[in-house]
Amino acid sequence: MQKANIDWANIGFGYIPTDKRYVSNFKNGAWDEGILTSDDKVVISECAGVLQYAQTCFEGLKAYTTEDGKIVCFRPDLNAERMVDSCKRLEMPVFPVERFLDAVDKVVSANAAYVPPYGSGATLYIRPYMFGSSPVIGVKPAEEYQFRMFCTPVGPYFKGGVKPLTIRVSDFDRAAPHGTGHIKAGLNYAMSLYAIVDAHEQGYDENMYLDAATRTKVEETGGANFLFVTKDGKVVTPKSNSILPSITRRSLMYVAKEILGLEAEEREVYVDELKDMAECGLCGTAAVISPVGKIVDHGKEICLPAGMTEMGPVTKKLYDTLTGIQMGRLEAPKGWIHTIV
Repeated sequence: MQKANIDWANIGFGYIPTDKRYVSNFKNGAWDEGILTSDDKVVISECAGVLQYAQTCFEGLKAYTTEDGKIVCFRPDLNAERMVDSCKRLEMPVFPVERFLDAVDKVVSANAAYVPPYGSGATLYIRPYMFGSSPVIGVKPAEEYQFRMFCTPVGPYFKGGVKPLTIRVSDFDRAAPHGTGHIKAGLNYAMSLYAIVDAHEQGYDENMYLDAATRTKVEETGGANFLFVTKDGKVVTPKSNSILPSITRRSLMYVAKEILGLEAEEREVYVDELKDMAECGLCGTAAVISPVGKIVDHGKEICLPAGMTEMGPVTKKLYDTLTGIQMGRLEAPKGWIHTIV
Protein backbone atom coordinates (compact mmCIF):
# COMPACT_ATOMS: atom_id res chain seq x y z
CA MET A 1 0.00 0.00 0.00
CA GLN A 2 1.36 3.39 -0.99
CA LYS A 3 1.48 5.99 1.77
CA ALA A 4 0.15 9.53 1.35
CA ASN A 5 2.66 12.08 0.07
CA ILE A 6 3.46 13.61 3.45
CA ASP A 7 6.77 14.68 4.96
CA TRP A 8 6.30 12.46 8.00
CA ALA A 9 9.37 13.77 9.81
CA ASN A 10 8.11 17.36 9.77
CA ILE A 11 4.35 17.27 10.32
CA GLY A 12 3.09 19.06 13.41
CA PHE A 13 0.42 18.21 15.96
CA GLY A 14 -2.49 19.62 13.96
CA TYR A 15 -5.36 18.72 11.65
CA ILE A 16 -4.71 17.26 8.19
CA PRO A 17 -7.87 16.08 6.36
CA THR A 18 -7.91 12.40 5.37
CA ASP A 19 -10.05 10.51 2.84
CA LYS A 20 -12.87 9.05 4.94
CA ARG A 21 -14.71 9.57 8.19
CA TYR A 22 -17.53 7.63 9.91
CA VAL A 23 -20.99 9.08 10.60
CA SER A 24 -24.01 7.59 12.36
CA ASN A 25 -27.24 9.37 13.32
CA PHE A 26 -29.59 8.72 16.23
CA LYS A 27 -33.23 9.38 15.39
CA ASN A 28 -36.58 8.01 16.65
CA GLY A 29 -34.81 6.19 19.47
CA ALA A 30 -32.26 4.23 17.43
CA TRP A 31 -28.89 4.54 15.70
CA ASP A 32 -28.78 4.05 11.94
CA GLU A 33 -26.27 1.69 10.34
CA GLY A 34 -23.61 4.34 9.91
CA ILE A 35 -21.54 5.11 6.82
CA LEU A 36 -18.06 6.09 5.72
CA THR A 37 -18.13 9.38 3.84
CA SER A 38 -15.72 11.70 2.07
CA ASP A 39 -17.70 14.76 3.22
CA ASP A 40 -15.92 16.48 6.10
CA LYS A 41 -18.64 19.08 6.68
CA VAL A 42 -21.21 18.92 9.48
CA VAL A 43 -24.63 20.46 8.73
CA ILE A 44 -26.98 20.99 11.69
CA SER A 45 -29.78 23.31 12.82
CA GLU A 46 -28.84 26.73 14.14
CA CYS A 47 -30.75 25.67 17.27
CA ALA A 48 -28.98 22.30 17.69
CA GLY A 49 -28.50 21.10 21.26
CA VAL A 50 -24.73 21.19 20.92
CA LEU A 51 -24.78 24.86 19.91
CA GLN A 52 -27.22 26.00 22.57
CA TYR A 53 -26.26 23.92 25.62
CA ALA A 54 -22.89 22.31 24.76
CA GLN A 55 -24.31 18.78 24.76
CA THR A 56 -21.24 17.01 23.38
CA CYS A 57 -18.49 14.59 24.36
CA PHE A 58 -15.44 13.16 22.63
CA GLU A 59 -12.56 10.71 22.81
CA GLY A 60 -8.99 10.59 21.56
CA LEU A 61 -6.86 7.59 20.60
CA LYS A 62 -4.13 6.68 18.15
CA ALA A 63 -3.24 4.12 15.49
CA TYR A 64 0.38 3.10 15.08
CA THR A 65 2.55 1.18 12.63
CA THR A 66 4.40 -1.43 14.70
CA GLU A 67 7.90 -2.72 14.22
CA ASP A 68 6.58 -5.71 12.21
CA GLY A 69 4.49 -3.49 9.91
CA LYS A 70 1.04 -4.00 11.42
CA ILE A 71 -1.40 -1.14 12.02
CA VAL A 72 -2.75 -1.29 15.57
CA CYS A 73 -4.63 0.74 18.18
CA PHE A 74 -3.88 0.85 21.88
CA ARG A 75 -6.74 -0.27 24.15
CA PRO A 76 -9.61 1.25 22.10
CA ASP A 77 -12.14 -0.72 24.17
CA LEU A 78 -11.37 1.56 27.11
CA ASN A 79 -12.06 4.64 24.99
CA ALA A 80 -15.37 3.10 23.96
CA GLU A 81 -16.30 2.38 27.57
CA ARG A 82 -15.30 5.85 28.72
CA MET A 83 -17.47 7.38 26.00
CA VAL A 84 -20.39 5.30 27.27
CA ASP A 85 -19.89 6.87 30.70
CA SER A 86 -19.71 10.36 29.18
CA CYS A 87 -22.94 9.82 27.22
CA LYS A 88 -24.82 8.57 30.26
CA ARG A 89 -23.77 11.57 32.34
CA LEU A 90 -24.80 14.03 29.58
CA GLU A 91 -28.18 12.35 28.89
CA MET A 92 -27.03 11.28 25.42
CA PRO A 93 -27.77 7.92 23.79
CA VAL A 94 -24.97 5.40 24.27
CA PHE A 95 -23.05 4.41 21.15
CA PRO A 96 -22.42 0.67 21.70
CA VAL A 97 -18.86 -0.44 22.45
CA GLU A 98 -18.82 -3.00 19.62
CA ARG A 99 -19.98 -0.36 17.12
CA PHE A 100 -17.35 2.08 18.38
CA LEU A 101 -14.63 -0.54 17.79
CA ASP A 102 -16.06 -1.35 14.36
CA ALA A 103 -15.96 2.35 13.46
CA VAL A 104 -12.29 2.50 14.54
CA ASP A 105 -11.51 -0.45 12.26
CA LYS A 106 -13.39 1.10 9.33
CA VAL A 107 -11.89 4.59 9.68
CA VAL A 108 -8.31 3.42 10.12
CA SER A 109 -8.55 0.86 7.31
CA ALA A 110 -10.07 3.44 4.93
CA ASN A 111 -7.26 5.87 5.77
CA ALA A 112 -4.38 3.40 6.04
CA ALA A 113 -2.34 5.51 3.63
CA TYR A 114 -2.25 8.19 6.33
CA VAL A 115 -0.91 5.95 9.10
CA PRO A 116 2.70 7.13 9.48
CA PRO A 117 5.46 4.57 8.91
CA TYR A 118 7.24 2.92 11.83
CA GLY A 119 10.14 4.95 13.18
CA SER A 120 8.86 8.31 11.93
CA GLY A 121 7.74 9.41 15.40
CA ALA A 122 4.34 10.28 13.93
CA THR A 123 0.99 8.53 14.51
CA LEU A 124 -2.61 8.60 13.30
CA TYR A 125 -4.78 10.46 15.81
CA ILE A 126 -8.42 9.29 15.93
CA ARG A 127 -11.16 11.60 17.17
CA PRO A 128 -14.60 10.08 17.97
CA TYR A 129 -17.24 12.54 19.12
CA MET A 130 -20.99 12.90 19.60
CA PHE A 131 -23.30 15.89 19.80
CA GLY A 132 -26.95 16.85 20.09
CA SER A 133 -28.07 17.68 16.53
CA SER A 134 -31.80 18.44 16.79
CA PRO A 135 -33.22 21.88 17.73
CA VAL A 136 -33.48 22.59 21.48
CA ILE A 137 -34.64 25.93 22.83
CA GLY A 138 -35.74 24.88 26.33
CA VAL A 139 -33.04 23.54 28.64
CA LYS A 140 -33.35 19.79 28.03
CA PRO A 141 -31.54 17.00 26.15
CA ALA A 142 -31.76 16.95 22.37
CA GLU A 143 -33.86 14.24 20.71
CA GLU A 144 -31.46 13.50 17.85
CA TYR A 145 -27.68 12.98 17.89
CA GLN A 146 -24.79 12.42 15.55
CA PHE A 147 -21.75 10.24 16.24
CA ARG A 148 -18.72 10.96 14.09
CA MET A 149 -15.17 9.70 13.90
CA PHE A 150 -12.34 11.19 11.86
CA CYS A 151 -8.58 10.75 11.89
CA THR A 152 -5.55 12.88 11.12
CA PRO A 153 -1.82 12.14 11.02
CA VAL A 154 0.11 14.00 13.70
CA GLY A 155 3.78 14.47 14.34
CA PRO A 156 5.59 13.68 17.58
CA TYR A 157 4.33 15.77 20.47
CA PHE A 158 7.91 16.72 21.33
CA LYS A 159 9.65 18.07 18.24
CA GLY A 160 13.37 18.24 18.86
CA GLY A 161 13.27 16.16 22.02
CA VAL A 162 11.69 16.22 25.44
CA LYS A 163 11.99 19.39 27.49
CA PRO A 164 10.59 19.34 31.03
CA LEU A 165 7.72 21.76 31.61
CA THR A 166 7.25 24.57 34.08
CA ILE A 167 3.72 24.59 35.49
CA ARG A 168 1.85 26.71 38.01
CA VAL A 169 -0.67 25.95 40.72
CA SER A 170 -3.79 27.55 39.27
CA ASP A 171 -6.26 29.85 41.00
CA PHE A 172 -8.96 28.59 38.62
CA ASP A 173 -11.04 25.47 39.27
CA ARG A 174 -11.32 22.84 36.56
CA ALA A 175 -14.27 20.81 37.92
CA ALA A 176 -16.71 20.72 40.82
CA PRO A 177 -16.63 17.73 43.24
CA HIS A 178 -19.91 16.32 41.89
CA GLY A 179 -19.72 17.81 38.41
CA THR A 180 -18.45 16.46 35.08
CA GLY A 181 -14.69 16.34 35.65
CA HIS A 182 -14.68 12.53 35.41
CA ILE A 183 -16.06 12.46 31.84
CA LYS A 184 -14.77 13.78 28.53
CA ALA A 185 -17.32 16.55 28.05
CA GLY A 186 -16.45 19.30 25.60
CA LEU A 187 -17.45 21.96 28.13
CA ASN A 188 -14.71 20.83 30.54
CA TYR A 189 -12.11 21.80 27.95
CA ALA A 190 -13.82 25.07 27.02
CA MET A 191 -13.65 26.04 30.70
CA SER A 192 -9.88 25.45 30.75
CA LEU A 193 -9.08 27.66 27.73
CA TYR A 194 -8.99 30.96 29.63
CA ALA A 195 -6.76 29.45 32.29
CA ILE A 196 -4.26 27.93 29.83
CA VAL A 197 -4.02 31.13 27.76
CA ASP A 198 -3.43 33.06 30.99
CA ALA A 199 -0.77 30.54 32.07
CA HIS A 200 1.05 30.89 28.75
CA GLU A 201 0.94 34.69 29.01
CA GLN A 202 2.53 34.41 32.45
CA GLY A 203 5.31 32.17 31.10
CA TYR A 204 4.05 28.76 32.25
CA ASP A 205 3.49 25.66 30.12
CA GLU A 206 0.46 24.31 31.99
CA ASN A 207 -1.82 24.64 35.01
CA MET A 208 -1.98 22.37 38.02
CA TYR A 209 -5.61 22.33 39.13
CA LEU A 210 -6.46 21.62 42.76
CA ASP A 211 -9.65 20.15 44.19
CA ALA A 212 -12.36 22.81 44.18
CA ALA A 213 -13.68 21.91 47.64
CA THR A 214 -10.56 22.36 49.80
CA ARG A 215 -7.86 23.52 47.32
CA THR A 216 -5.35 21.31 49.15
CA LYS A 217 -5.17 18.30 46.81
CA VAL A 218 -3.70 17.87 43.32
CA GLU A 219 -6.21 16.96 40.59
CA GLU A 220 -5.01 17.28 36.95
CA THR A 221 -4.18 19.75 34.20
CA GLY A 222 -6.62 20.87 31.52
CA GLY A 223 -5.92 17.81 29.38
CA ALA A 224 -3.76 15.32 31.27
CA ASN A 225 -3.46 13.40 34.53
CA PHE A 226 -0.52 13.75 36.93
CA LEU A 227 1.95 11.02 37.76
CA PHE A 228 4.57 11.47 40.49
CA VAL A 229 7.61 9.52 41.65
CA THR A 230 8.54 9.87 45.31
CA LYS A 231 12.14 10.13 46.47
CA ASP A 232 12.05 6.49 47.54
CA GLY A 233 10.97 5.39 44.05
CA LYS A 234 7.23 4.89 44.52
CA VAL A 235 4.95 5.80 41.60
CA VAL A 236 1.92 7.79 42.78
CA THR A 237 -1.08 9.24 40.93
CA PRO A 238 -3.85 11.41 42.40
CA LYS A 239 -7.17 9.81 43.30
CA SER A 240 -10.31 11.89 42.87
CA ASN A 241 -13.86 11.47 41.57
CA SER A 242 -13.57 14.71 39.59
CA ILE A 243 -10.61 13.89 37.32
CA LEU A 244 -10.73 12.05 34.01
CA PRO A 245 -9.76 8.36 34.26
CA SER A 246 -6.87 8.53 31.77
CA ILE A 247 -6.27 5.33 29.82
CA THR A 248 -2.59 6.23 29.52
CA ARG A 249 -2.31 6.78 33.27
CA ARG A 250 -4.01 3.49 34.08
CA SER A 251 -1.70 1.70 31.66
CA LEU A 252 1.40 3.37 33.12
CA MET A 253 0.40 2.35 36.64
CA TYR A 254 0.03 -1.26 35.47
CA VAL A 255 3.42 -1.07 33.75
CA ALA A 256 4.99 0.32 36.93
CA LYS A 257 3.63 -2.38 39.20
CA GLU A 258 3.27 -5.50 37.07
CA ILE A 259 6.08 -5.11 34.52
CA LEU A 260 8.75 -2.98 36.19
CA GLY A 261 8.09 -4.26 39.71
CA LEU A 262 7.79 -0.78 41.22
CA GLU A 263 5.59 0.15 44.14
CA ALA A 264 2.63 2.07 42.73
CA GLU A 265 -0.51 3.51 44.25
CA GLU A 266 -3.46 5.76 43.45
CA ARG A 267 -4.21 8.03 46.40
CA GLU A 268 -4.95 11.61 47.37
CA VAL A 269 -1.89 13.79 46.75
CA TYR A 270 -1.63 16.99 48.80
CA VAL A 271 0.02 20.19 47.60
CA ASP A 272 2.20 20.10 50.71
CA GLU A 273 3.77 16.87 49.40
CA LEU A 274 5.03 18.35 46.12
CA LYS A 275 8.32 19.49 47.65
CA ASP A 276 9.06 15.86 48.55
CA MET A 277 8.55 14.44 45.03
CA ALA A 278 11.51 13.39 42.89
CA GLU A 279 9.77 13.33 39.50
CA CYS A 280 6.51 14.53 37.95
CA GLY A 281 4.86 13.93 34.60
CA LEU A 282 1.64 14.76 32.75
CA CYS A 283 0.24 11.65 31.11
CA GLY A 284 -2.20 11.36 28.22
CA THR A 285 -2.70 10.12 24.67
CA ALA A 286 -0.86 12.96 22.93
CA ALA A 287 2.60 12.63 24.48
CA VAL A 288 2.28 9.54 26.75
CA ILE A 289 4.30 11.39 29.42
CA SER A 290 5.31 15.06 29.44
CA PRO A 291 7.94 15.57 32.18
CA VAL A 292 7.62 18.44 34.63
CA GLY A 293 10.76 20.11 35.94
CA LYS A 294 9.36 22.96 38.02
CA ILE A 295 6.09 23.70 39.83
CA VAL A 296 5.39 27.30 40.89
CA ASP A 297 2.95 27.73 43.77
CA HIS A 298 2.11 31.46 43.95
CA GLY A 299 5.73 32.55 43.64
CA LYS A 300 7.22 29.63 45.55
CA GLU A 301 9.30 27.48 43.18
CA ILE A 302 9.40 23.71 43.65
CA CYS A 303 12.30 22.41 41.54
CA LEU A 304 12.08 18.67 41.10
CA PRO A 305 15.36 16.74 41.51
CA ALA A 306 14.94 15.26 38.02
CA GLY A 307 15.71 18.74 36.67
CA MET A 308 14.86 20.81 33.61
CA THR A 309 16.95 19.02 30.97
CA GLU A 310 15.47 15.52 30.58
CA MET A 311 12.96 13.01 31.90
CA GLY A 312 13.65 11.57 35.32
CA PRO A 313 14.95 7.98 35.36
CA VAL A 314 11.73 6.31 36.55
CA THR A 315 9.53 8.42 34.26
CA LYS A 316 11.83 7.56 31.33
CA LYS A 317 11.62 3.85 32.11
CA LEU A 318 7.81 4.07 32.21
CA TYR A 319 7.73 6.02 28.94
CA ASP A 320 10.09 3.64 27.13
CA THR A 321 8.18 0.57 28.30
CA LEU A 322 4.72 1.83 27.34
CA THR A 323 5.80 3.19 23.95
CA GLY A 324 7.68 -0.06 23.37
CA ILE A 325 4.43 -1.97 23.95
CA GLN A 326 2.48 0.38 21.67
CA MET A 327 5.00 0.09 18.84
CA GLY A 328 5.37 -3.68 19.09
CA ARG A 329 8.93 -3.69 20.39
CA LEU A 330 7.85 -5.23 23.70
CA GLU A 331 5.28 -7.90 24.48
CA ALA A 332 1.92 -6.38 25.38
CA PRO A 333 -0.39 -7.51 28.19
CA LYS A 334 -3.35 -9.48 26.85
CA GLY A 335 -5.99 -7.30 25.18
CA TRP A 336 -3.92 -4.11 25.04
CA ILE A 337 -3.15 -4.15 21.33
CA HIS A 338 -6.01 -4.12 18.81
CA THR A 339 -4.74 -5.14 15.36
CA ILE A 340 -6.55 -3.48 12.43
CA VAL A 341 -4.45 -4.30 9.34
